[in-house]
Order: sequence, then structure tokens, then C-alpha cells
Amino acid sequence: MASQLLSAAGNLVSLPEKYVRPESQRPRLHDVINDTNIPIIDLGSPDKQQIVAQVADACRSFGFFQVVNHGVAVDSMQKMMGVASEFFHLPPEEKAKYYSDDPTKKMRLSTSFNIRKESVRNWRDYLRLHCYPLEEFVPGWPSNPASFKEVVSPYCREVRRLGFRLLGAISLSLELEEDYLEKMLGEQEQHMAVNYYPTCPDPELTYGLPAHTDPNVLTILLQDPNVAGLQILKDGRWIAVRPLPNALVVNVADQLQALSNGRYMSVRHRAVVNSDKERISVASFLCPGNGVVISPPEKLVGGDGCPAMYRSYTYDEYYVKFWSRALDEHCLDFFKR
Repeated sequence: MASQLLSAAGNLVSLPEKYVRPESQRPRLHDVINDTNIPIIDLGSPDKQQIVAQVADACRSFGFFQVVNHGVAVDSMQKMMGVASEFFHLPPEEKAKYYSDDPTKKMRLSTSFNIRKESVRNWRDYLRLHCYPLEEFVPGWPSNPASFKEVVSPYCREVRRLGFRLLGAISLSLELEEDYLEKMLGEQEQHMAVNYYPTCPDPELTYGLPAHTDPNVLTILLQDPNVAGLQILKDGRWIAVRPLPNALVVNVADQLQALSNGRYMSVRHRAVVNSDKERISVASFLCPGNGVVISPPEKLVGGDGCPAMYRSYTYDEYYVKFWSRALDEHCLDFFKR
């Protein structure tokens, strides 16, 4: 099955039929807006109240923002991108050791999104890793490249610290105790998707990933600083997210939309590809503990708040549903009251 990998296929001169989207579902790249108004938040600012206000505004208005002076070392980010590139350029027979299309596996290399459920594939390979607790999962990670474990492990730790810092700012922005979200989310899991988007013969016909929202609480994305590909949907228009050197992209995911009772929106986003350059990105996902019950705090429901938009559910229940359907279906809709 590892023969399914795009990174093992070499340069293709035409797009295989199984990647071609119906005309009504194509990306229409000429309609995409290059918007420079996507919020950039300087986490190094000494004005904590200003940071909280900026986070609140970004979560309400875009569901996405970029952070600078975020505490993740530039050297760590560069090494992470470097070892990811090395991995995807390994010989096909080496990558084949890690291939699986079983979404329940804690470490796997796969392609598209969920080829068991898809009728049209996406122009993407990815390495999926569980990252917390590290001592449990690192032994099963790839040993080739030789530096893989020693590079990825500290990056995971730094991103986790940043994620908790952001959850604190988000809690305050919702007028909750600073540690509210961290506490109620339990022993939070952490996953990573190392994405590889090869050069594509015809980018207008396919996606790296089609429009979707993320199933977790918060996503922190490391982008290739030289190759754009991330786009978000706002007011019915697709907006290109310009890579910013040494920045990380943060997006609200489904559980934060449910926990904020719809105040903060898990915004649809997509990855497009191009014919000139391959692209790598590293998405880190902070997730509730599997048994955690997702329900908004009383302060955000009733009284001055709105009725609860979603029924209570466990994250495990949500995650099973997420992997049982196509990526372009908004999973949160299945949990509406």
C-alpha cells in the first residue's frame, strides 16, 4: 500500500484521475484574496491585557492569527522543517516501513486524508505522530533520519508550552479564570501531522487538503516561510495566509467553538498546491483528554449568554465521528442541539 504515496511516485507530468475534483469543487485560485489584515500578535509584548484583547478579537473575527515572539526557538523550527524534508525524501522502501491507512494507529505515514472514505484523493502525504506523553511514543517514531527523534521531541515540548500559554489568554478573553481551559481539558493529548505537498501538475484541479475545520481545541502550524498554501474562508471569500518569517499560525478548532458556545469560530481552511515548489508544513494539535466531557461553562450559557449550541459529548465520541466521515463535512454539526 505504500505505493500509494505521492512522495514515492516521482514527478508526474499529468494529474491522475483519482485526484481530479469535479468542476464545482475546484479551488478557483484566481478568486483568492491576498489579505494582509490577518492578525499578527506579538506575544513578547509586556502588555498582557493588550495580548488578551488581540486574541479575543482574532478568535472572533478570523478564527486564525499568527504569533511572533512566541517562545519556540527559531533554531528548533528550522530543524523541524529540515528533518521533515529529509524524511519525505527518503527512499520509498524506507518510508514503506511506516505506511498505514488505519486512523487508529498512533504513528503512521499515509496519503490524502482518509483513503478508506474518499472518492477523490488529496495531493498530500503526511506523517502522523502522537506526541504526549513523549516517553510513551518517541520509541516508536522513525529512526531515519538519524536525528528525527532528537529534533522533533524538543519542538513538541516547546509547542505544548506555547499552546498552554495561548489557552490561558483565550480563557481570560472569555472572562474565565486563566487556567480554566487547561484544567477542564484534562490530561491533554498532543498530535502532530507533518504534511508534504509535492509539486503538482495541475493545481487548479485538486487540493492538498480541501476545506475543513480541525477536530481538536487549538492548532499551531509551522509553515514553510517561502511557499504559501494555507487559505482561510472569511465572509464567503478565500484568503491566502502569507507566511511570516519565524511566526506560527494559530487556529481555533472545533472543541473551542463548542466550549465558547459559538463565540469563537472554528473557521474552514484549506491547503492548495502549486506546480513550482513542494511545500512542507507541521501542524500540532492540542486535544482534550479522551474522556473529557465537552460542555461550555455556565458563565457562557443562559442568563446573558446564549442557550447551549451543542449537546454535551466526550472528545472520544467526537474523534470517532470525525474519522468516520469525509473531511469536508463539518463534524460539529452532528452535535448540534
